[in-house]
Amino acid sequence: MRKGNHLSRLTFAPLSPQMARSTNSHHPSLVLDEQDDDNGDHSPAGLSVGTASPTATRRLHSARTSDLDLRNRLPSRLLIDEHSSLLGNSDGVSYSYTSVPNTSTSRPRYSRRQSTVGSFRQSKNHSRSSSWGVRLASAVSSNWRRNDGGLSDSKPSLFTDERVWYDQFTSTDWVHDSIADNFRVRDLKSRKDLRGRLYAWFDGAQGWILVAIIGCITACIAYFVDVTETSIFDIKQGYCSEGWYFSKEKCCFREEHCPSWRTWGDIMQFTGIGKETIDLVAYVTFVVLFAVGSCVLTLTTKTVIPSSFSLSTLDENLGADSQKYTGDPETNGRKPGLSPTHSPLDMQKPSTMIYYPAAGSGVAEVKVILSGFVVHGYLGVQTLVVKSLALILSVASGLSLGKEGPFVHIATCVGNIACRMFSKYNHNDGKRREVLSASAASGVAVAFGAPIAGVLFSLEEVSYYFPPKTLFRTFFCCIAAALSLKFLNPYGTGKIVIFEVRYVTDWRFFEIFVFMLLGVLGGALGAIFIKASRFWAQTFRRIPAIKRWPILEVVLVALITGFVSFWNRYTRLAVTELLFELASPCGPDDASGLCPRTSEEIINVVWYLSSAFVIKSLLTMITFGIKVPAGIYVPSMVVGGLLGRTVGHMVQYLVVTYPSAAAFGDCPAHGGFESCVTPGVYALVAAGATMCGVTRLSVTLAVILFELTGSLDHVLPFSLAVLVAKWTADAVEPLSIYDLLTEMNSYPFLDNKIRPVFTSELGDITPRMRSERVIDISTSPLVSALKLRRKLLYLHDAGELDGGLPIVRHGILVGLIPAPDLEFALDKIDDEQDTLCLMAAITTFRATEEEPQEYDPADLTSYIDPAPVSLDIHSPMDLVYQCFVKLGLRYICVLRDGQYAGLVHKKAFVKYIRELEESGEH
Repeated sequence: MRKGNHLSRLTFAPLSPQMARSTNSHHPSLVLDEQDDDNGDHSPAGLSVGTASPTATRRLHSARTSDLDLRNRLPSRLLIDEHSSLLGNSDGVSYSYTSVPNTSTSRPRYSRRQSTVGSFRQSKNHSRSSSWGVRLASAVSSNWRRNDGGLSDSKPSLFTDERVWYDQFTSTDWVHDSIADNFRVRDLKSRKDLRGRLYAWFDGAQGWILVAIIGCITACIAYFVDVTETSIFDIKQGYCSEGWYFSKEKCCFREEHCPSWRTWGDIMQFTGIGKETIDLVAYVTFVVLFAVGSCVLTLTTKTVIPSSFSLSTLDENLGADSQKYTGDPETNGRKPGLSPTHSPLDMQKPSTMIYYPAAGSGVAEVKVILSGFVVHGYLGVQTLVVKSLALILSVASGLSLGKEGPFVHIATCVGNIACRMFSKYNHNDGKRREVLSASAASGVAVAFGAPIAGVLFSLEEVSYYFPPKTLFRTFFCCIAAALSLKFLNPYGTGKIVIFEVRYVTDWRFFEIFVFMLLGVLGGALGAIFIKASRFWAQTFRRIPAIKRWPILEVVLVALITGFVSFWNRYTRLAVTELLFELASPCGPDDASGLCPRTSEEIINVVWYLSSAFVIKSLLTMITFGIKVPAGIYVPSMVVGGLLGRTVGHMVQYLVVTYPSAAAFGDCPAHGGFESCVTPGVYALVAAGATMCGVTRLSVTLAVILFELTGSLDHVLPFSLAVLVAKWTADAVEPLSIYDLLTEMNSYPFLDNKIRPVFTSELGDITPRMRSERVIDISTSPLVSALKLRRKLLYLHDAGELDGGLPIVRHGILVGLIPAPDLEFALDKIDDEQDTLCLMAAITTFRATEEEPQEYDPADLTSYIDPAPVSLDIHSPMDLVYQCFVKLGLRYICVLRDGQYAGLVHKKAFVKYIRELEESGEH
C-alpha cells in the first residue's frame, strides 16, 4: 500500500474458496457489511478498509452515512459470484473491490488557501510503471462495462459534501451552492425530535441575528469615522483653545466672533510674513500631511498577484494599462480570459498585477464580488481596519472626495467577516452573498442616514441576486443600522441624515421646465465628468514617475487642492457642509453669503458660485482614482449643487427684474426674494441629476433626496430631474463610472440589467473540441494523474481557472469534473507520475493469482458532476444568456445530436457580449 496518499483507495481482497462456491454465500457478507457500516465497530471478514475517500475527507458537517459504497448501487437482480467479473475472465482468483469512505465525523477543516497551481510532485525512488495497477489499466481498456447506475449515483455525494474553497479570481458556482444548501436544510428538517426542531429554529434565525449584528457594527464604525473626521477637519485652519479636538462649530456655536477659536496666523507670528500667508502655509501643510498619511495607510494593503492575469487593476484607476493581446488560434483572436497567459513550466518571471484594496470607494469591486467573482482579501480584516483609518485622514484633508462610497465597502467587509460566525454562511458562497447584499445597503443607510434608500441602492446598484427573503433582511439590516446611528448621535442633532433641509414654499409650474433643464445639464455634466476623468487618468496617470510612486500623485493633488481651495470659502468647506449650505433656504440671520438682498448682490453671488463650480469640478476630476479611500457620490452632488444654485439665482434674478412677466404671474408681489424661487431647491435638484449622470442611480437618488428634505411636495421635481438626467447621460456616455471601471478591468461581470438582442446560435461561439479539454474514458475508466495534471494546466493557460473537464464515453457526455476540484484532488496525490485515477464507478473485476492482492488507484468519482448543464448546439443565444444570468453558471456543455461538441465558459460569453457592444450589433 502506498503511504501518504490522502485520497480514497480501492482495496481488493480475495474471496475465500467457500464464498466462491455458491452465490448464496456472498449475500450474507453484504448484510454483515451494511450492519458494520452503521455500527462502525466491525469489518467483514476478508475486506480491507482503506483510508478516507475525498468525499469523506471533504465532508465536514454532514451527519449522513456514506452513499459512496459501490456495492449498494448494484441492481437487485444482479447476483454476484465468482463469475461476476468486469473483465469476464473465467479462471483465477476473483477479487472484489469498493470505495469505502471513513465515516468519522470529527475531522479537521482543510486550509482555505489557494492550492498550488501546476505544481508537479516529485516521484519517489521506486517506480510502479510495470506494477499490477498499470497492467490493470490496459486490461480494463480492452473490455470493461460500466455500472448501470453510472456517475449519477454519486450526485447526492457531490452536493451534500463540503466543496473545495474557491480559488482566487474565479467565479462562484451558484447552482452547486444552492443545491448544497438545499441538502443541508433537508438533513436539518429530517430530525423531528425537540433538539432537531431547536436546531432548525436557530438555523432560520441565524440570518436575522447576523444582519442585526452587521447593522450595529457598521453604525459604530460610521460613528467613529464621522466624529473623528469632524474633530480634525478644522485643524487645517486653527484649533479651539478649550480643546484641540473640538471642531470650529462646536467651539464657537455659530458665533460670528469667537475668541476661543485661534487661527495659525494668530498663534505663529513672524516678522515680514503676513497673517494670511501663515494661514495659507498651515492650511496647505495640513492638507498634504493628512493626504499623505491616508495614502501611506492605503499602500500598506498592497497586494501583488504573481501571475499575468488579464486584469488591469482592482482599484479605481482609469489609467491602468489594459492587457495587450493579439490574435491566437486558441481564442480566435479574442481577448484572453482571466487567467495566467503562460504555462507555469515556461514562465520564468511572470508579470505581476498590483492593487490596493483600501483605495477608492470599492463600489465597483463590491458589485462584481456580489455577482460571484472571488477576490480573497478584498473584504478582509486588514482592508476594513486600514480603510476606516485612512478614510478619516482623506476626508479630513479637504480633498474633493466623500466617505459615502467607502462606507459601502466598509460595511461589506463587516458583513464578510461576520459571516464567519455561522457555518452555513461561512462555507457557502451563495448564501454569503445574500448577507453581503444587506451589508452594502447598510453602508448607504449610515452614510446618508437613509435606510430606505439603502435597500434600493442594494437592489438597484450592487446586488446580482436579490430574492424577496434577502429584500426583507436587507431592510431589517438598514433599520438596525439607522437605529444604532440615531442612538449614537454622531452629528449632535439627534438626526441620522448627513444634513436636513426643510422648504416652506411649494414650487411653481413654470419651474418644471427649469428642473428639466437642470436634469439635462446635470446628466451631461456627469457624463462629461466620466470622459474627463478617463482622459486625465490615461494621460497624466501614465507618466512613469506617477505610475511608479502613487504617493507622488497624492502629494501633487493635495498641493493643488490646498492652494486653490484656500481662497474660496465654498471650496474650503467640507463637501457635506458645502452641500448643506447650497441646499438650505435663506433664513433671517443667514451668514453663508448665499442670500442676496438686491439684484446686484445676486450677480456677485452668481460669479462667486461659478468660480467655485469650475474649481470644484476640476479638483474632483483629478482626485478621483488617487490611492486614498475616496467616494464620488457627495463630490458629484456638490458640483451639481453649485451648478443648480447658480441657475437658481439666475432665475431669481429674472423674477426680481421682470416681476410682471406672464410666466411669473403666480408669484406673490411681496414676500422677499425666496417667496417665488428657492435657489436651494435648484441646488438639490441639480445635485441629484449630476450624481445620476455619474452613477446612473435613479430610484435610489430620488429617495435619498426625499429623505434629506422630508418634503413630499418636491418629490416630483427630484424624480423628473433624475429621469431626464439618466436619459441625457446614457446618450452622451453609455457607461456609468463604475460600469466603466468594470469593463476596463476586464471583470467577468455579466450585467443582468440589460437585455441584448442576439441573431446567433450557441454554435457560433462554441470552440472546437480538443482532446486536451476532455477526459475520454471510452477505453478505460482509469486515467493517469499526470495526464490529468497536463489537462488542468491547459485549462489554466486557456484562462479557465474555474473551468471544467467534460468526461465522455464514446462521444457521450457522462460527467464533468470542475477544474478547482480536480486541482484539489491532484494536489493530494503524492506520486502523480505512477498514479491512476478512477473517473467512473465500476463494481468488480477479475485478476490472476500471480498479481498482488491489492491496489489503490485514486478514486475521483466523488468530485465528478454527473449531470452538467447542457444545451444543444443550435440553441438560441437568448437561452444561453438566460442560463448564465438566471442560473449563475460557470460554463455550459454543448451537444450536437446527443454527442458532446464543446464547452462555453462564462468568461468567453462575457467577451462575446462586449465584442457585440463594441461592434454596435446590439
